[in-house]
Amino acid sequence: MIEKMSESSGPVAGYKVEGKVTPDDYRQLEPEVKALADKYDTISVLLDLQEFTGEEVKAWLPDLKFGHHFHDKIAKMAIVGDKRWEKWMTALVDPFYAKEGKFFHPDEIDKAWAWLGEEA
Repeated sequence: MIEKMSESSGPVAGYKVEGKVTPDDYRQLEPEVKALADKYDTISVLLDLQEFTGEEVKAWLPDLKFGHHFHDKIAKMAIVGDKRWEKWMTALVDPFYAKEGKFFHPDEIDKAWAWLGEEA
């Protein structure tokens, strides 16, 4: 499940990712991100992966399509998590999802929001 976080504002959107991500999650997320990108031209995204457990195989193609479609619209992506593999995932941000990515531990989530809000 992917749920928009209440701290989202303007061109900065945060999403809490819980459990296994499905193709339906991308069908829900894509129009929301498209509306933001259309309104603001470029956006910044925070992904809170603390409750994320993986992605269904059927979601891999929608995931890649999402990244391909929005890569030039997402200026920054903050990955928030507490596992080593989540930090490793940040290396995939630049080539697949956003122009710039950065990892933050959960106790640094305020820093993540601040970083996303900074002018590029």
